[in-house]
Amino acid sequence: MPTLVPAAARTMTLLEVFAREKRELSNSDLARLMDLPESSCSDLLHTLHDMGYLLRTARSRRFYPTARLLAIATEISASDPVYAVGSEACELLRDKTGETGLCGRLEGGVVKVLAFMEGHHPLRYMQHVGDKLALHVSALGKAILSLGTPEEAARQLRQKPLRTLASGTVTDLAALEAQVAQARAQGWIWVENEGSEGLTAVAVAGMVGDEPLGISIAGPTDRMRAQRERCLQALLEVQALVFRQRNPSDAPVPARPSAARRGGRSSAPT
Repeated sequence: MPTLVPAAARTMTLLEVFAREKRELSNSDLARLMDLPESSCSDLLHTLHDMGYLLRTARSRRFYPTARLLAIATEISASDPVYAVGSEACELLRDKTGETGLCGRLEGGVVKVLAFMEGHHPLRYMQHVGDKLALHVSALGKAILSLGTPEEAARQLRQKPLRTLASGTVTDLAALEAQVAQARAQGWIWVENEGSEGLTAVAVAGMVGDEPLGISIAGPTDRMRAQRERCLQALLEVQALVFRQRNPSDAPVPARPSAARRGGRSSAPT
């Protein structure tokens, strides 16, 4: 069975301390903050300094991370497999329904589009990778919020103004929290005319590794209503392929759904 490597754990803890403190730190400062003997901390600092990950001031002899770690993280992020996973999910959703497929994550109270595959129809929803969508009108965002606690959902929804964007926009915080609670209970969310008139989206969410992501299908309301069952089934099928299996302690598995805009960039309910 794999075992914890103390040196690796200490290195990551040290970087987290710098991120939290946001200032130059001495060996004694770091030893105290990490609850380490000064000799052990000194060895770790010397190693990272020698490798170019830390600089040391000439006069105070304090340490601070260099840009080398950022450069490496940027290179890793550029080939992040999450983007490949999101692109494949969007393509599958598009091929199963003919409508636009999207994948996104939460960033600072908005939804960032990670992947996008436009639908086959002449009249279809359009977005671009990197676009940011208003969380309170986004099916993607509300699905992702349903993975967390009600308290975290409320905190995220309070980060940005709740502006009215279309006839169906919900701006009441309690009503938005109720939407998220419903998504949490049934495992999916259907949003109509919230971010743009005549636009509907349906979304689910799950974990890729340790990151919560959402996937959605979006298109004109009349067409989405006509193939509601097909869209929901496609989402559940792709969800099972893309996201890791839930533990019994996780949020409920999505229930079986009952039958029951035009191109352009906007903060639409995807």
